[in-house]
Amino acid sequence: MSKIITLVCLFAAFATQAQDKKIEKQTVEASCGQCKLGMKDKKGCDLAVRIDNKTYFVEGAKMEQFGDAHGHDGMCTTIRKAEVSGTIQGDKFVATSFKVLPVEGHNHDAHDGHKH
Repeated sequence: MSKIITLVCLFAAFATQAQDKKIEKQTVEASCGQCKLGMKDKKGCDLAVRIDNKTYFVEGAKMEQFGDAHGHDGMCTTIRKAEVSGTIQGDKFVATSFKVLPVEGHNHDAHDGHKH
């Protein structure tokens, strides 16, 4: 009987660890889950990330924090790179840090005669 209890405890510990994966300063793809990452679980537009070829909706950050989602480089228009930290908990990514990186090849600033 004690062997069975030990096996159950080991399995439970493994299952819990497998569900929660800690991410530290990893560069990931970030975008609208519905518009750009093909997620169908929710309606509307929600921030999501792709980590290790799997997509997760994000808690702890919103698309609105990163400018116009429908602008030329917005989250509903393009897939951006982001440096993130947090935890994968089941089917969501709970962010403790979320920094959208500059668009590659974007070598001008706000003072070069046009608006962003």
